[in-house]
Amino acid sequence: MSVNSISFNRYLVLLFVLFPLNSQLTAQIPQLDERQRLWLGERIFQNECNARFECLTSWNEGEDFPSLGIGHFIWFQENQEQPFTETFPELLAYYENLDYSLPTWLTDLSKPDAPWASREQFIQEINGTKMLELRTFLANTKSVQVDFISQRLYDSLSVILASNSDNSAAALEETFLQIAHSHPPYGLYALIDYVHFKGTGTNSTERYKKDGWGLLQVLQEMHNRPTTLWSFIQAAEIVLERRVENAPVERHEQRWLLGWKNRLQTYLPALSTLPVDN
Repeated sequence: MSVNSISFNRYLVLLFVLFPLNSQLTAQIPQLDERQRLWLGERIFQNECNARFECLTSWNEGEDFPSLGIGHFIWFQENQEQPFTETFPELLAYYENLDYSLPTWLTDLSKPDAPWASREQFIQEINGTKMLELRTFLANTKSVQVDFISQRLYDSLSVILASNSDNSAAALEETFLQIAHSHPPYGLYALIDYVHFKGTGTNSTERYKKDGWGLLQVLQEMHNRPTTLWSFIQAAEIVLERRVENAPVERHEQRWLLGWKNRLQTYLPALSTLPVDN
C-alpha cells in the first residue's frame, strides 16, 4: 500500500525532528513491564469495545467513519474531512514497519482510504470474509496496537511542548511527568489512554469554537490545581464538558458525556484491577 508508506515516512520525519527532545523526555517517563502492557491493552479494549471480538470492526451510530481494533482507530473515506485525527492508516504503517503481513485485501486497495461508502454498506458486510479476516488479524495482534497507542503518548509530549512558550512548556512538562509517576501504573495509563481517547490537543482541526479537548487542554486546565491523578480527572471532565457545550447541535454529543466520564474514573487506582503477580 504505497500511500501508507508515504504516510509512515512523514511520521518518521516528524520523529526525526523531535528525536533529541523526545529521547530526553522518554527517559523520564516510567516504562510499563510486560505484565502491565497486557493489562493496559485489556483495559483499553474494555474501554473502547467492552472486550468483544465482534466490536473490533465497528461503525458507531451517529459517527461518519468506522472504528477498528482494540483502540477503535478511525478510518476516513477518500476526501472525507472531519475535525478528528485519523489513526487507522498510521496503525497500518506501524504494522508494515514491523514487517507484519496485513490481510491481502488491505494491501490490494488502490488507495489507503476506508473502502465502505456508508455505515449501511459496512453493516451489510460485517460478517463477510474480509471483515472476519480483519477482526481476526486485529485480535491476534493486540500487543502491536498497545505499543502503537503507547508510542503516541511518548511522542505527544514533544509536540505539546513545542507548541507552547518556554515558561508554559516547563510547567506542562512538570505536570505531565508528575501524573505519569502517580500511582503506577495508573498515572501512565491515564495519559496513554487520554491521548488515544481524545488526542494531543495540538491538532488545529480538533476544535469546536476554537477550543480543543486533548491532553494539552487538560494539562492547561490543571494550572493552579494540585498535581494529582484526581485533579487530572477533574480537569478532563471540565474539558470534555466544554467540548459538548461547544459541539454542533446536530452531533448530539451530550449522549456520550456520561460514558466519557465513566471512562475517566477507570484512571483511579483500584486494587481489584491492578496487574498482580501470580
